Amino acid sequence: MSSTTAARDPERPPGGQEPTGAEPAGGPARRRRWWRRDRRRPDARRPEPPPAADPPAAPVGAATPRDDADAPPAADPDPPAGPATTADPAATGPGASDPTAAAASAAPPRDARAASAEPATAAENTEPTPATTADPEPTPADTASTDSSHATATATAGTGTGTGTGTDGDPATSTGDSAAGADPAAGADSAAAPPLASDSGSAPDPGSRSGAPEGSDAKRDGPAASTATGTTRTATADTTTADTTTADPASKDAGAADAGTGTESDPFAAFAPPAARPPGRLRRFGRAAARVVRHEWTVAALVSVATAAALTWPTLRHPTRTLPQDTVDPALQAWQLAWSGHALTTDPGGLWNGNGFFPERLSYAFSDTLLGYAPFGLLGEGPAAAVLRYNIVFVLAHALALFGAYALVRQLGAGRAGGAIAGLAFAFAPWRLAQAGHLQVVSTGGIVLALAMLARGHGWALRRGHRFRVRRPGWALAGWMVAAWQLSLGFGVGLPFGYLMLLAVLVTALCWLVARIRRAPRHPWGWRLLLADGVGGLVFAGVGVGMAIPYFLVAAAHPYARRTADLIDLYSPPARSLLIAPGESLLWGPAHAPLRADLGWAPEMTLLPGFTLYALAATGLLYSVWTVRQRLLLLAGAVVTAVLALGTQFLDGRYTYLPLLRWLPGWDGLRAPGRLILWTTLFLAILAAGGISAVLGRAARMHPTALRFGLRTLLRFATVLPVLVLAVECLNTVAHPRVPRPPAALRDAPSPVLVLPSDFTTDSLALLWSTDGFPRLVNGNSGFTPESLARTREAVAGFPDAASVANLRSLGVRSVVVLPDRLPGTPWANLLTNPNLDYSVQRTDTPGATTFRLN
Repeated sequence: MSSTTAARDPERPPGGQEPTGAEPAGGPARRRRWWRRDRRRPDARRPEPPPAADPPAAPVGAATPRDDADAPPAADPDPPAGPATTADPAATGPGASDPTAAAASAAPPRDARAASAEPATAAENTEPTPATTADPEPTPADTASTDSSHATATATAGTGTGTGTGTDGDPATSTGDSAAGADPAAGADSAAAPPLASDSGSAPDPGSRSGAPEGSDAKRDGPAASTATGTTRTATADTTTADTTTADPASKDAGAADAGTGTESDPFAAFAPPAARPPGRLRRFGRAAARVVRHEWTVAALVSVATAAALTWPTLRHPTRTLPQDTVDPALQAWQLAWSGHALTTDPGGLWNGNGFFPERLSYAFSDTLLGYAPFGLLGEGPAAAVLRYNIVFVLAHALALFGAYALVRQLGAGRAGGAIAGLAFAFAPWRLAQAGHLQVVSTGGIVLALAMLARGHGWALRRGHRFRVRRPGWALAGWMVAAWQLSLGFGVGLPFGYLMLLAVLVTALCWLVARIRRAPRHPWGWRLLLADGVGGLVFAGVGVGMAIPYFLVAAAHPYARRTADLIDLYSPPARSLLIAPGESLLWGPAHAPLRADLGWAPEMTLLPGFTLYALAATGLLYSVWTVRQRLLLLAGAVVTAVLALGTQFLDGRYTYLPLLRWLPGWDGLRAPGRLILWTTLFLAILAAGGISAVLGRAARMHPTALRFGLRTLLRFATVLPVLVLAVECLNTVAHPRVPRPPAALRDAPSPVLVLPSDFTTDSLALLWSTDGFPRLVNGNSGFTPESLARTREAVAGFPDAASVANLRSLGVRSVVVLPDRLPGTPWANLLTNPNLDYSVQRTDTPGATTFRLN
């Protein structure tokens, strides 16, 4: 039964005609309701109920119940004599008129049927209803068939069996090409059902049997063959097409019985293909995982991590025993990662009071804190774990920079090859090799990733412009969160980024104000996006203010720590430094050694973004997917940031860097202007990505004549070659020295402790060694040296004499740990042989260290 019939009111026949005559046996309770339809799979149906007894004959003229509201009422099986109820038997002969004329008076008008159908059934098959003729009286064979089948329509698709019911209410069953019932014509008719109207494109002739085999003469073989009605369906492949008819009252009784139990017999269930077994939970999980793994961003993230591990090799060869570049700043930053995790789990209120630089306060804010990496500090304890943690973060920082630049360029509208070029150029530029010991400078991936998320959230791209219909507030909020995280890593690169974000907000507000004044068409942002920007901006500002407060307190307590114009001039690189590679570059390092000799402080003055990047950016400036205006703006951004990176070496900085130093709060905390080359590299990478994308797009649109000469392959190879050259330019020769093993005496010495000799190298190692228990140390290393530590070093130059011991006791120091193998060449070279020993001090010699207990 189609859903069209089920959706109609069973109490009213089609066309709004009121039912006439007596109700069938059982009354309205036996009528099928749409809410009683069995919605289980065909293979999960319940067994058929036992046959029901034949209902009493309906009175003359009574309306018979119908299984399908679209089918005309079935003729009475035993009508009384009279022209009004009995058809002429000769009407079924060869000379009978078109049977559709007989059905015209019984069936409701087509318009009425169409008007009563619900729109929800338009997607289902609408089968035509052939006309029927009444049989004057049933044959004995038909009666026997009724007793054995009881009006159940079943069929098996695999064996090609089907059942049909004539207008007399008796079923006619066919198996293969022969009938199984007493009426052989029923089987012939059943096997020759017309195709579905939805399959053939037009409704078949209800009065014809075009599918019957030639010579069967189905119109003269009996009433069951010539009067079959109902829904038709065409079997596929090895199945037999069956034609079913309107069920008799017995069928109605069986259907009502099924409806009473919540199920009903579907005569066409066997013709449907076997229902596909729904995938299990494990298979669904596997498919979802496969989709995630194949996604572009997943592939990009995995490739970024693999590329970072390869291009920073051998960082991960001995991750617990070596540090990249040296053991000074990396050791300090390894301690910072460990301290943040330790403080957050033991004493969050004392986070800014590190265990170094005793008795100074806020010593954790003496340099960039890398606080955003605090979750890594929760894993592991001790110096070995600290070194391992640092090496993993070092590799992941490069991977994030590569992935973030790729995501930003893709969001702006470049292709995948352009994104790969931009990612490599931004994350592994030659100037970064000199900064391998500065994790806070390497950690710039949050900048580009935040910009990519914000652009995606606001529906903005260089290539497609500002599309208000694709705004995603969630992405905008996530972009602000990533920006706040980047700011928490430190102000060395975070402060210029913060001012850039402030500038972007001001420019956006100015554009909105100009549009209001000009009464230009406005595109409302929507309250969700405004809320996301408001919340995200407040979080970003809150993190910035929260991070700035300790630094302002440190600057107030140590005014000598401010960066003056003279100190900025000392670290400002000359213009030629934009063409000089650091010594850690495998490709350009040895060749540029004479040029580096003329630089004042080479690690901060070798600013080469890459010769390959220069060439690709020049190509992108001339031919690109970006517009000319956008290319000029990108070029202007690269030039302006390059000028700022030169500090006071460009026009003495009078109109470039020094105004920023005077007027922007916090800018005096930046020591090396050359680190602004980060932004120059980003602008050049975007220009290069536009050029590569344009070349590949031209190759995809080439004329077929050019393809025959292999020009597309040549262009694609021409784009792959710069990627390979750029990767070669990113190769490094960064040293990875071994970290000295911590002395056991330091772990057992009473705290506070002073480690001698005290210099920036040993103090960095002492901080790293102190991750085993975090005892308070007088030693420390940062961007500046506190006066208290400088005075202490001078006061203990004669240790272990009485004056030195008295000075240390006044500070509250309880023990001194001396490292004999590090004493040569320091003011404490003769410490262990000094005859002026204060005998109130207890001395203990252990392998690799000597401990002096002062109390």
